[in-house]
Amino acid sequence: MLELKSKQAPTLLASKTIAKTRIFHVEAMSLQFSNGTEVEYERMLSSPAGAVLVVPLLDNDTVLMIREYAAGVQRYELALPKGRLEQGEDLLEGANRELMEEVGYGAKRLEHVNSYTIAPGYISHTTHVVLAQDLYPSVLEGDEPEEIEVVRCSLSRLSELLAHEECTEARSIAALYWVRDYLADR
Repeated sequence: MLELKSKQAPTLLASKTIAKTRIFHVEAMSLQFSNGTEVEYERMLSSPAGAVLVVPLLDNDTVLMIREYAAGVQRYELALPKGRLEQGEDLLEGANRELMEEVGYGAKRLEHVNSYTIAPGYISHTTHVVLAQDLYPSVLEGDEPEEIEVVRCSLSRLSELLAHEECTEARSIAALYWVRDYLADR
């Protein structure tokens, strides 16, 4: 296990919103470190509850992924179902809701397995990874602009999946490895 020295977090001297859109909120922060150094940082703020990313398993090898348009890279991307947690929504309830909206299944067993950040030096976003098992058909209407394609993939053929040009979303890749190893260790 890692042994890390205890460090005092910097003191927040001031913060202010410098840009805000429907999706993005950029904040400037003035910080003072314990050695007296003052620094100005900018960061993107995210929903305080974060988001869920669901690893839905039909069995111990078959994972259900989705293929939907990703505006950031301007192409279709193969990834795990995910979405923002609503204000006050329980983590596992949110995961099951996203699963029903995007994949058309609910899960009898949901387990929070890990949480990840993305570029924590600049973005406050946290993604909670949830393993979904004992799936049953259940559809909720989502907010997607077109029908999402559901694709069955094999955890035992993960390297083949990751070689596909449309499978590049880092959170999904990390979650697939983590769940594959987690299931193998059980």
